[in-house]
Amino acid sequence: MENSVFEQMAKRYDTAERIELAKVIVKEVRRELRNSKEKSLIDYGAGTGLISLEISDLVDSILLIDSSKQMLDVAKAKISRMGKTNTKILYSDFTQETPELKADVVLMSLVLLHIADTGNILQAMFNILNDGGKLIIIDFDKNEKINHPKVHNGFSHEDLKKRLSEVGFKSIEIKTFFHGNRIFMNQDASMFISSSIK
Repeated sequence: MENSVFEQMAKRYDTAERIELAKVIVKEVRRELRNSKEKSLIDYGAGTGLISLEISDLVDSILLIDSSKQMLDVAKAKISRMGKTNTKILYSDFTQETPELKADVVLMSLVLLHIADTGNILQAMFNILNDGGKLIIIDFDKNEKINHPKVHNGFSHEDLKKRLSEVGFKSIEIKTFFHGNRIFMNQDASMFISSSIK
């Protein structure tokens, strides 16, 4: 793909706000991935790779999965530009069908809020994880100010814990790590990180 075309596409997706938010998330995820050098990671809903391309040094391999071909094209161009050899992409939508994949870590950053059937997607992630594997979710805390037909208005820690344990996850930890201005549909909001073991 010609560079200027790529640049334009990247600009459209990677807005300044998204890049700023990604930096905050990356910092938190890097903490969660200490001692993961041997592990394989799937970034589900990876978009243009704003998060996973900044953590690929911490794991053995990364697979970026997204249901947007355009975003993955941008991610692919970044991967080749950065010369990352342990990073691949896959076009897929798990709400339609889950491919036969296995990973030690699954990351879902600001993805869950876009998926209507929370239970089903969490089950899919559970099935993909190797035994002892870890699901890392980053999303918004419940926010009553937000009401949108296609987006959850965040998640309460209790509710998410319940759903995760119903699916079979153990030792579930959830904590709020960031408060930001107008980061969720133009509302001030806070983000949590949740880590659960299969």
